[in-house]
Amino acid sequence: MMLDILPETPGPLISDVRQNGAGPDRLRILQLDVTDSDSIAAAFAAAGPIDALVNNAGIGLIGVYEGTPMSRVREIFETNTFGVMATTQAVLTQFRERGSGVVINVTSSVVLGHMPLSAVYKASKMAIEGFTSSLALELAEFGVRAKTVEPGTCLTTSFAARATDNTDLSGPLDKLVPPFYEPFAKRALGRFVEQDLFTRESDVAETVWRAVHDTTGQLRFPAGPDAVQLDQAK
Repeated sequence: MMLDILPETPGPLISDVRQNGAGPDRLRILQLDVTDSDSIAAAFAAAGPIDALVNNAGIGLIGVYEGTPMSRVREIFETNTFGVMATTQAVLTQFRERGSGVVINVTSSVVLGHMPLSAVYKASKMAIEGFTSSLALELAEFGVRAKTVEPGTCLTTSFAARATDNTDLSGPLDKLVPPFYEPFAKRALGRFVEQDLFTRESDVAETVWRAVHDTTGQLRFPAGPDAVQLDQAK
């Protein structure tokens, strides 16, 4: 899905949406599959000129690597890594020719610390961290910026449920990990859900907005108190 903010939308988007809602005259939703080159081309053609590209499409995965089929690994990378790279490439020509624009790649706070049960997911997001840091240097020559936003753990979305295949984490984890990993996985997940700092959706939205408008050269933007804490502990 592509969310196209119409150019005539006045004022700060976040405060406007909170106060007034987001009607069809203010936002436009376009169909987009980031793993399909034809879908990318059609969505960008329909959107017209773009000022900021926010790559937020992603698939979560919680589990142990030994028990993860390579087909699943490739699926994660197709969306989280190659999809981001494909949509980014699709917008760069217009950014370079115009001499302005910003790419915001949403990664994850998993890149900020040592977290078990996330080997494949973290690898897909670390790849985008490296991609963005090098890309930013290439694009600066033309007045174009690239940055990453690193959201923390948000329990009020369906992301975690999808990442665990809707597994009840208080029960058996046989759908999630091989049986010989279950004691380790239970301990790790217990520490995960018992943490005292979490991220809200608004934390991420506001951090994306700040990153889009940042001109200081800052590359990485942790989003949410738990992500900020991890970043400061590095």
